[in-house]
Amino acid sequence: MSFTDDEIAYLRSQPLARVATLGEGGQPDVVPLAFEFDGTFFWVGGPGSTVTNTRKFRNVRAGNHDVALVIDDMVSLDPFIARGIRIYGRAEQPFERVGMVGPGYYIRITPTSSWSWNMAGEPAGDTWYETRRTVHEAP
Repeated sequence: MSFTDDEIAYLRSQPLARVATLGEGGQPDVVPLAFEFDGTFFWVGGPGSTVTNTRKFRNVRAGNHDVALVIDDMVSLDPFIARGIRIYGRAEQPFERVGMVGPGYYIRITPTSSWSWNMAGEPAGDTWYETRRTVHEAP
């Protein structure tokens, strides 16, 4: 399975992802980042060699390839409308490429599982949103 057309449109409409990596001693580290989704992979990174010294790059370089991303937004508080996608994936060592913020170094993330909710942007009502779970096949 893969992302639906609605999920892809949502991913491409959002500017930030919260990206979590595992650091030394298993300490989780999460940071909001600009990201891009090319239809198969997620890419995070940026220009200059200093990006490769960031914690997320060091964590992946140290062999901690399991990552998580959350792309979400709060459409409204009244009525309550939230939507988003949580993704588990595998990060690879940096690639030198031209990405959404210019030439630089980018980590490529292959999604393995995802959970999405409320792509239609509907009010929550009396119950919480149903979740769509997807197991992604490796490209």
